[in-house]
Amino acid sequence: MQTSRRGFIGGVSAAALLSGSVAYAQKKYDNGASDTEIKLGHAGPYSGPASAYGVIGKGIEAYWKSVNDAGGINGRKVNFITYDDGYNPAKCVEVVRQLVEQDKVLCCFNTLGTPSNTAIQKYMNTKKVPQLYVATGASKWGKPKEFPWTMGYQPDYHTEGVIYAKHILANIKEAKVGILMQNDDFGKDYLEGFKEGLGKDNQKLIVKLSTYEVTDPTVESQIIQLKDSGANVFFNIATPKFAAQAIRKAAEIDWKPAQYMTNVSASVAAVLKPAGFENAQGIITAAYLKDPTDKKWDNDEEMKTWRAWMDKWMPGANKGDANYVYAYSVAFLMHQTLKNCGSELTHANVMKQAASFNKLRVPLLLPGITVSTSATDFYPIQSVQLERFKGESWELFGEIMSAESA
Repeated sequence: MQTSRRGFIGGVSAAALLSGSVAYAQKKYDNGASDTEIKLGHAGPYSGPASAYGVIGKGIEAYWKSVNDAGGINGRKVNFITYDDGYNPAKCVEVVRQLVEQDKVLCCFNTLGTPSNTAIQKYMNTKKVPQLYVATGASKWGKPKEFPWTMGYQPDYHTEGVIYAKHILANIKEAKVGILMQNDDFGKDYLEGFKEGLGKDNQKLIVKLSTYEVTDPTVESQIIQLKDSGANVFFNIATPKFAAQAIRKAAEIDWKPAQYMTNVSASVAAVLKPAGFENAQGIITAAYLKDPTDKKWDNDEEMKTWRAWMDKWMPGANKGDANYVYAYSVAFLMHQTLKNCGSELTHANVMKQAASFNKLRVPLLLPGITVSTSATDFYPIQSVQLERFKGESWELFGEIMSAESA
């Protein structure tokens, strides 16, 4: 994977040099921006099989309210327009067209889901409207040559899959791996990374692959199949509802493999509590954000600031749900991007600023993890740390691992 950092973007035109600072003071706007307003579009699953993620949109909405309350961004208020797409790619296409063509947003921000973002990627790039910091870790969001208007946010699934495979090879003797996989681009990206991490000679360690569709009511029969395969390692590639079902069912049928679960389902409140804490002991995942249920962060300044913010802007919301931490962190990055645009609020400048971060500290990322992007590097975060579930929260272990070292 290419991870070249810090490509110098742009350059200063002769005209700008000649006219001194005047060029920088001139206002330039595309659709969605004016002297008083910045329009941001968003689509997310407030209903449907992935509705556990609906809180992300709610968290982002609260973030922009708090920004507007403090005076906005460079004097402009953020108008955050969010629609429910039910985690349905066809519905996502419909609402994103509305955002771009009717609402005329400056950019679409943190639209959720690999299938949904895949469905709109070509459209957004044809329209040259930024599809920024999407809420999915598929590796396809980091391809600036093919898709210069699309950028991811979180560590990519492929790299995460590689890291789990390497950990299994190093720590589990005579591993026989059973995999539950959501049958779409999200699941396949993790699987490809996992296979790459195992290496060609070790792919035979996968003894069973069971898939499910997001429209399936349960994954119970798949878990029974995995146990029957004799697998002693379980790689759970599922979104929250199904991840929780899988953990619970494995315990019910007394299947006790070493369990690895993707970061997207690591929420204690949305997944592990419904699955039963007693059933989740020892599960390993990869983290890049501080977990609000980990007492390690109780006196951490960033966590204290976030908790106070939650109390004020989202009273009554579950502070144990890591999706709110995610929402706050990604909204902070979008906030910095727009701030750096100054008064040149064009589609092109939004992308230019998004691709110009060098080791930016984003609140609530794990210590040692920062955001770096360039004209050739559209993967903002490329580091994770493994953690293990113990008691009622996650415990970090080992070193920070990056795409380069994976």
